[in-house]
This record gives sequence, structure tokens and C-alpha cells, in this order.
Amino acid sequence: MNVVVIGASGYVGAELIGLLTQHNKISIQHLLVSENSTSSGKTFAELHARWQGICALPLHSFSQQWFDQHISSPAHGIDAVFFATPHEFSAQWAQAFIEQGIKVFDLSGGFRLKDATHYPIHYGFEHQSLKALEQAQYGLAEWQADEIASSMLIAVPGCYPTASLLSLKPITSNALHQENSLIVVNGISGVTGAGRKASLATSFCEVSLTPYNILQHRHQPEISQEANAEVIFNPHLAPYKRGLLVTVTLQLKSDVTSQQVDEAYTQAYQNTPLVRIVNTWPKIDNVAHTPFADVHWQVDEAKHVVVVSCAIDNLLKGAASQAIQCANISLGLPSEYSLLMPGKSL
Repeated sequence: MNVVVIGASGYVGAELIGLLTQHNKISIQHLLVSENSTSSGKTFAELHARWQGICALPLHSFSQQWFDQHISSPAHGIDAVFFATPHEFSAQWAQAFIEQGIKVFDLSGGFRLKDATHYPIHYGFEHQSLKALEQAQYGLAEWQADEIASSMLIAVPGCYPTASLLSLKPITSNALHQENSLIVVNGISGVTGAGRKASLATSFCEVSLTPYNILQHRHQPEISQEANAEVIFNPHLAPYKRGLLVTVTLQLKSDVTSQQVDEAYTQAYQNTPLVRIVNTWPKIDNVAHTPFADVHWQVDEAKHVVVVSCAIDNLLKGAASQAIQCANISLGLPSEYSLLMPGKSL
């Protein structure tokens, strides 16, 4: 697979490129930054010193002219493009790549919500690419492999929704929860979740553990949509760099047993190497800088309640490594290929 990465200067773009350089079935052809980026002309390693000696490809500015020169040709030789860009950018450009026969892996929120009317509310822009939105496939790798393989546009899930849905779906997909009952998702993320752009709100000296965007966070409708159940999502910002943890509380049907819940999670994840069922409450330190998701749950049969926690690295399983999983599925490879050892599966 010959690929282009657009958005090479950000945290997620950098992690994605680092993973792509280790993949022996994927070859990076172009690395691109925004048209007015000061990073244009630098090499990837100059911008992200962690990858010195690993990736010295140059960064070029994306523009209509670049697209016309490199993509608007039957001989472009590109199989896929990864968007690690602002939401509006991928919404604007995805269809143009699809029309050239290039598969799109979008790591932004440009195609995660199925209803176009939700974008002005949650993302602040009118979605103009309704044709692309209609064919977009949500890309939760452990749950939607067949759909990912057959779609030309993959909406790679957000970091909070990834951890939330890995926690929720074994329950909601088996209808073990009480319908219309209150589902509460509490999430905590490090400051890299806000991106690389400087901001006082995410300055390390200013950050304290605090909730934010309560009852209005853009990931709440995404979680509800994919869990097929309405949730209340309470995000929190924490004073550390990377890693994310969610704890979900669900009301179970009165006749649901602990054994049924155990079986639901075991059946869902017993053959998924990157989702680990752990025997104690997850810790961010155990998943940071890895592609793993650690899941643990506990049932109170008397109260008919299950509490589930999931920890992930927000930049990897919550973004870049899940995009690699989607690409692997598209190539007919195991989704964990190259993520556990370079160029290999488990």
C-alpha cells in the first residue's frame, strides 16, 4: 500500500508516521502539512526529533496545486491517504481522493457522525460533502472489520469514544442493559488530546484535574451513535502528557447475571490481541506508548449494575495505531500486524 499522510506536524500525525515507517507492507510516498505551515520544507525528523535516523522524508505544503500535480493523474500510484488534520479539512478533501480511487483513513472528526445536521452543533461547520459522508464507515477495528475492509472512507474513532465503546459494546450489543436507563461515561485524558497547538488552557503549568465541556462534548453523540444507546459523557483533563481512561456505569436488566456479563466480554475480546481483559482495574501507565486497550469490569447483581473501565493511549489506540489496524484490515492482514513487533503479527 502506497500512502500519503496529511497533517504530519501534529502529535497524532507524528505517531502515525512513526508506525508507518515500521510497517513492511506500507510505503509512505508523501508527507504533507497545511498550506501555510512553517514546517514546510523541513524533514520529518527535524520537526520530531524522536524519529531521527528513522524517517527523514521532507514535509511539503498541501494545496490544490499539489493535488493536481500528484493526485489528479491516472498514474498517481497512491493507494490510500491518512488525514491527521482539522475536521473541516478532511470533510472538504476526502471525496476528491475517493474519486481518484484512493482509500481514505480519516483520523479527524469529519465523518464520524452520520447525521450531517449534527456537525454545526458539535463541530462548528456545515458539512458540504454529503456524498462522502453517506459512504463513510466508522472504524472501530475490533467490531467493524468487514465494513472497514469494503469501504473507501474510514472514520477512525476518537480517543474517548474508542475506550468508551470498547467498554460499552459487549453490553449494549447483547442487550444486557436496561433500555432507556442512565448510562454514564466518565473519562480522563492527558493534555496531548488537545493537540500540539499552544494554548494557555493546556499549558502544563495551568492544567489541574478538571471536568470540561460537560453535557456538550462532541464525543457524546459519537459514543451514543455507535453504542446504540444514549449516554452522558463527562470528560476530564488531567496534568500528564498522554493516556486516557474511561469508567462506565450501566444499569443491567434484572435477570442478567455476572456470568452473562463475563461471557459477553470474553466472547468479544478473546481473539483480539490489542484488547486485553485484565484482572484488576486498568492503569494508564500499563498502556501508555502501546497500542493496547485494557478492560476490566465488576458486576453488582443486587443493584443490577456493571461498572467497566478501559485504559488506552489516546494518541495510539485512540488514533494512530487504530488507523493502522484499519489499514491492515483493508490489506487483508491481521489488524494487529506490525503493531506488536515491526512487520509482524502476534
